[in-house]
Amino acid sequence: MVRTRRSVLLLLLALTVLSPLALYTSRLSAALNPIQTRDFPGEIMNQGRGVKADKLNALPLKTVSSLKEPVGVVFSEELGGLAKESTESEGQELPLRKAGEHKSRVLSEVTVAADGTKVIEQVTRREAQDGGSASAVSDEQEKTTGAQQQSSSEESLWETMPRQTSAKVAVENSQAARTDGKTKNSLLPDTRIRNIKDQLIKAKVYLGLGSIRANSQYLKDLRQRIREVQKVLGDASKDTDLPKNANEKVKALEQMLIKGKQMQDDCSIVVKKLRAMLHSAEEQLHAHKKQTVFLTQLAAKTLPKGLHCLPLRLANEYFSLDPAWQQFPNQHKLSDPKLYHYALFSDNILATAVVVNSTVLNAKHPSDHVFHIVTDRLNYAPMRMWFLSNPPGKATIEVQNIGEFTWLNDSYSPVLKQLGSQSMIDSYLGTNHARPDSNLKYRNPKYLSILNHLRFYLPEIYPKLDKMVFLDDDIVVKKDLTGLWSINMKGKVNGAVETCGESFHRFDRYLNFSNPVIAKNFDPHACGWAFGMNVFDLAEWNQQNITQIYHSWQKLNQDRSLWKLGTLPPGLITLWNKTFPLSRSWHVLGLGYNPHVNSRDIERAAVIHYNGNMKPWLEIGLPKFRSYWSKYLDYDQPFLRECNINP
Repeated sequence: MVRTRRSVLLLLLALTVLSPLALYTSRLSAALNPIQTRDFPGEIMNQGRGVKADKLNALPLKTVSSLKEPVGVVFSEELGGLAKESTESEGQELPLRKAGEHKSRVLSEVTVAADGTKVIEQVTRREAQDGGSASAVSDEQEKTTGAQQQSSSEESLWETMPRQTSAKVAVENSQAARTDGKTKNSLLPDTRIRNIKDQLIKAKVYLGLGSIRANSQYLKDLRQRIREVQKVLGDASKDTDLPKNANEKVKALEQMLIKGKQMQDDCSIVVKKLRAMLHSAEEQLHAHKKQTVFLTQLAAKTLPKGLHCLPLRLANEYFSLDPAWQQFPNQHKLSDPKLYHYALFSDNILATAVVVNSTVLNAKHPSDHVFHIVTDRLNYAPMRMWFLSNPPGKATIEVQNIGEFTWLNDSYSPVLKQLGSQSMIDSYLGTNHARPDSNLKYRNPKYLSILNHLRFYLPEIYPKLDKMVFLDDDIVVKKDLTGLWSINMKGKVNGAVETCGESFHRFDRYLNFSNPVIAKNFDPHACGWAFGMNVFDLAEWNQQNITQIYHSWQKLNQDRSLWKLGTLPPGLITLWNKTFPLSRSWHVLGLGYNPHVNSRDIERAAVIHYNGNMKPWLEIGLPKFRSYWSKYLDYDQPFLRECNINP
């Protein structure tokens, strides 16, 4: 009997232990086998969905869908893919949820098989945060429908598993979109700075609104936040330049703007304020542009301290020399037509030195090159002293004083008479109630210098020469120029590079075609050409009587009705149909005003020209082009060191 009782007790104990395990195992195996979903009775499937729908009927449709989708993400792998894998995938799943919210959903779904009631509570709590109405469901209903919700959770697994692949694709697309966004942002290193500036503009708009100004405390706080953000912004040009506390200050400003938006809800007032600010900004921009032009012209006309010191120091040294040492060698070459002769008219010693040095250093046979330099009375001794102390190798140098050209006087030259007239001086200086020229370009002192017009008198200055190359003092020679003398100019007087690639280098940009004399004789769309590096056939010049043509046009322009000041307009007129176009590689222009000159063109060029206000010897010169010029100066030269002239 005792044994029988023991056996019965053991059997009952075994049944009580093993039967729940058997039921749970069969249920779990059914869950792990997706094929068994086909064998589920339809009423159970519907019942599960119906319970869930009843449970969540107070939530918006958007929230219900957002609750279903993450389940597929959590169980996108086998059920053994635990919360860690689910968290990694769901963090990139839907932009409508926060990472922390998804994490709580993952944990609740993982524990669904163990405790259905807790799952219902957590999911309902999550839905209450989304929809704001799930808390109306009573705890008693949760306990009553606990078993049904458990089966519903399992049913949702089978519903979402067929969508597993599409969910992964959505995640990948989301990642790709974010990667593209990061790539775009990385192209703009000042994105945050721009956003901060936008916030500052918005804050300044608020400062001018009446409703904001009526609140003195808010106005004071807003101004304080603006000052803090401006201090943080400073001179930063990239996001990486911002200090660590930048986000904190910007957030504080944003909070103030949110308060201000609540105080001011009339958009029309804000629009009017923004329009007023835009108009004011445009006026300031116009004023700044005008001031920039004026200051640039002023800087172009001023003489740096070092360049003022240099001629004084050289003149002092020159007059201390013995007269026998003041002469240049090889003077017999000055009139030899078989050599290569250059004409250079300048009062800038340093610029002239660069032209001569660059030409000689790039010449194949320097001893065959002769430089004819003409300067004014003040710079005559310094110019001679420079080349006496810094001889250009085997090349020949001649330095002349324009004051010694006694034949060049106002009775012979109309332009010299005009430059010395009181009307020209009054117009230039704005004296005696005369209005100065509105274009500051024409108030440069070079337009009052006869050196600028000396190029039209080459045959008179060098009567024994047949061909010369004229060089401006703001050029640099990069290649041997002897090939210019072998060019057949086909009876033309001037060989020059045309500049009609751009619209403002046509004749109508230099000449007044409203004047019938100009309109009758010239084509407004004809190509202009450049002074700076020109080949002049002096034999053809004399034969075609070019100087007299130049004089006749100058007489017609006494009142400056045909063109303004300068040498290019009369050059275009005088040498009309008498100019031979050279290859562009001989002469590249624009290094004195255009920072976008093609580097390939510069490398191929024989001569580069710093035409414009930004000369390489001035502080306003373009830094990227200065090295082409400074490489031809020895800054260790004693005179340059004494005058503190540095590259």
